[in-house]
Amino acid sequence: MSKIAVDLNHRHAIPMKALEIKHFCTDLETIFNERYTSTLTYLDIYRIRKDIKFIHSIKRKLRKTDSIIRVTDKSGIFHIGSTVDYDEKIEKYQAKTNAYIQLSSDPLMNTFYKVVSLLNNLRIKQQITQWQHTKMMPDKNKIQLAYLYFIPKPHKTGTPLRPIVSGMNAPTTKISRMLDRLIRPLFDQYVKKTTIIDGVHLIRQLDKYVSLGLLKPTTHLCTFDITDLYTMLPQEQSIAISKQFLIRFNQTHTRGMSINAIKSLARIVLTENVFIYGDKYYRQVKGDAMGSPLTLTLANIFMWHWEQKLVEKQKASNELYDRYIDDIFLTSNDSTESPRDMLENANKYHVNIKLTHEIGSCVSFLDVQINNHDGNIITSVYHKEASEPYIVPFKSDHPRHIFENIITTALLRAIRYSSTLQTFNHEIRALKLMLLYNR
Repeated sequence: MSKIAVDLNHRHAIPMKALEIKHFCTDLETIFNERYTSTLTYLDIYRIRKDIKFIHSIKRKLRKTDSIIRVTDKSGIFHIGSTVDYDEKIEKYQAKTNAYIQLSSDPLMNTFYKVVSLLNNLRIKQQITQWQHTKMMPDKNKIQLAYLYFIPKPHKTGTPLRPIVSGMNAPTTKISRMLDRLIRPLFDQYVKKTTIIDGVHLIRQLDKYVSLGLLKPTTHLCTFDITDLYTMLPQEQSIAISKQFLIRFNQTHTRGMSINAIKSLARIVLTENVFIYGDKYYRQVKGDAMGSPLTLTLANIFMWHWEQKLVEKQKASNELYDRYIDDIFLTSNDSTESPRDMLENANKYHVNIKLTHEIGSCVSFLDVQINNHDGNIITSVYHKEASEPYIVPFKSDHPRHIFENIITTALLRAIRYSSTLQTFNHEIRALKLMLLYNR
């Protein structure tokens, strides 16, 4: 109840000791008590038993067919696959990336003591403030070893797997959150010109490109995708580049934390990424964990350094260059071979960073389909071939506003992305069908 009072005070400026808050909290507590102490109705009991029976039947079928069920990446639907196939894909991924090494014993306490020692030393040297020291210090009684799991990506050919390290209570998690809290706003502030935030942002960039008379019927649209960016980030180089980034933009101290402290803290987050998978212990020796708060910021800063040559080339040619994390969009008015040569050169920038590409007059980027039709840009909503037309079923127990929000969001996206009435009507038909599927 105290959290509710604080939230009301913060959001609506209602005094903490106001009589209205006291009455509201009392009434709310009464409702909670009545709800959870009252006897279940016959209908509720029947429904619970039916759900339990259904879950047990799913478990039996999974065991019988040696299958595994997982929530998919991005789409949030369930994917059922062969356990053997999953295991083979995991082995191939580990062999391809060489990102993990096996440890002989539980590394939890060793990592904890390293974190405590580093934080205390930085505080003694006054390289971090007292509140930062307190915020980053792990609680010995609450720490837990992170664990690794894989989720399928059915929207990609062959349904590859994405590794996720869940470390909510890992010894380095609080440090990771703090560094992300300090550095990410700086990245967002200083690297606006070459990064985009969503499809609408990209369409605005294209409109500006067209208004300047740079689009021609022969203009090539190109998209580059970086393979396994988070896993393949070189750790020491990522730390060094982060330091360069801060120096470049005159951030010798970030809210009382020195650059050397940031470097030391980032290093322990990367090098002490230890976890359990199955019944074995591992350490990640390449990249950072997908699931760590700092991972996205480090990846973005590394890519900021990596892309400099491409950005300069595109700028000199008055061409577009936009990046969303590991996805790159650019335009070219040179020959078809020029973007391919650009890709080959970019693949040589760093041994760990490899790109795949799509070049043509019609490409997809994020959730936007972009078509250069005789010198006119036509945009529409892009749906991946493997994506399922799935949303929350209308008969589910979710609050009613959830369903309204789903429809509103889809309509707004159709309006913003559709450059012609024809593409808008096509998207509306697809939306109606999706809603019918999920009645």
